[in-house]
Formats: sequence, structure tokens, C-alpha cells
Amino acid sequence: METGHIERALGTAVGSTTELDGGMIGTVHRVSLADGRTVVTKTGETPLTIEAQMLGHLDTHGLPVPEVIHASDELLVLEYIDGTAQITPDVARDGAAYLAALHETTANGFGFSIDTLTGTVIQPNPWTEEWIPFYADNRLRHVRDLCLDAGVLGPSLARRLTGTIDRLDDILIEPDEPALIHGDVWETNLLTDGDQVVAFLDPACYYAHPEIELAYIDWTETFGESFFERYDALRGIEDGFFETRRYAYRLYPLLVHLRLFGEPYDEAVGETLDQLSG
Repeated sequence: METGHIERALGTAVGSTTELDGGMIGTVHRVSLADGRTVVTKTGETPLTIEAQMLGHLDTHGLPVPEVIHASDELLVLEYIDGTAQITPDVARDGAAYLAALHETTANGFGFSIDTLTGTVIQPNPWTEEWIPFYADNRLRHVRDLCLDAGVLGPSLARRLTGTIDRLDDILIEPDEPALIHGDVWETNLLTDGDQVVAFLDPACYYAHPEIELAYIDWTETFGESFFERYDALRGIEDGFFETRRYAYRLYPLLVHLRLFGEPYDEAVGETLDQLSG
């Protein structure tokens, strides 16, 4: 890691550095500074000001996230928060309470003020009046086309996928209002103390149907039954979500992973389409 950029940005010398798990977006280090502070730095190939804007937006609306200390496209410096990724039933219930509260934050349309990222995949976020067209065009069709361009989505599977996208009006439901979501809640993007969530990391946020957040948590098996019971008690989960709609929303992260990693996610896309056939 090149420390000069950090020292110039923060106005103090770098002491020791330790590399952390940074996921798909960048290289992450815990950095001890000469002035006694400990911070987290991230560098990468994607513009990191996008993450900074997302963190600031979530912080404004009450989700516990690291404070942004410095942000440029090349360097992000965040508050260091101590924690683990341990998920207990208490943590799951706490996560449900935080996300239920976040989903009460609404906007006049679906989308976001900027295009965001999930991993290294751009998420187009044009403000849109209705959810189903937004999801069809700016999530599924967008990533389908990226997969086709990359040669990781075969023609037969592409035809099946397109057929499902074309009948989303028969599968999904419109929410009462657009809701702010974190967009990438799974174990690696959580810091906990064993009793509660102390920070949500690496967002991919926008205003959406909150069911897409629930479906992602279900797919990643992040929280389990305790989460869904608590969320249902706080905000409600409409009938049909677990039976059908979660599979329609599961298609999006599966296509993102297919674009980034290729096989075996094509098989998983096919299995998910099977759940939506008929």
C-alpha cells in the first residue's frame, strides 16, 4: 500500500498497516496513524466517492455506518469500528429492527441521486415512478445484457430469462412507496458484537421495493428465521414473498455474480427460473 497518499490526505504520518478483507470493490487496510487514530483505508479501481455518498446518505437516515473521514475517487478513509461478523439470533433481530426503520425512509421515485455499484457492476438509478419497470429495465435487463456481452449467458438461458422479465407484472407487486435499502446486506458487510449490529458496511443503496433487500438476505442466508420474524412483526411481509417473489429478486444478485465469476452461477440462474415457471 502506498502510504504517501494517506499521509497527504490526513496530514499525519502512517504507523502500521494491516490488510483486511475488502470484498470485491477494493483493497482495505486498518491503519494506525502517528496522531493516535486508527482508521480504515480503501483503494480500488472503482470511484470510491460513490461509496462515500452512499454511506453519508445511510448515516443521515439512521443506519449505523462508518464515518467518512476522507473521500476521493482513489482513496476512501473511514472510521475504524471494532467488531466481528458473528451472527446470533439477537443480532438478527437487531438487524431486522434497523432495516425495518431504514425502509420507512421514502422518496418520490425509485432510483437514487447517482448511479451506484454492486461490487464492480454499475447500478443505473434513473428516477422512475413505478417499481416493476425500474427493476425490469435497470436491474435484470441491464445485467442480462452485461452477461451477454461478456459471453457468460448462453442463448437458451437468455431466452428463458427474457421471458420471465417480460412477465414480471404477473409476478411482482408494487409497494406503497419507494423505500431506502442498504442493498448488500450479508455477513461480510456486517460488524457485530454478538448482541447487536454495530455497523453496516459496503452499501449498494437506492430506493426500491424493500422485498429486494429481504430476498437478498434470504439468498445469502445471513440472518435466518429470527430476522424475518422480527421484520414481519415490525413492518409486515406480504403473502407470496417466500413462495414466489423472492426468486424473482434472487435473479438480480445471481446475474451480478454470473457477470463477475461465470460458472456455476448460470446453473443457479436456471434453477431460480424453474421456481418461477408455470
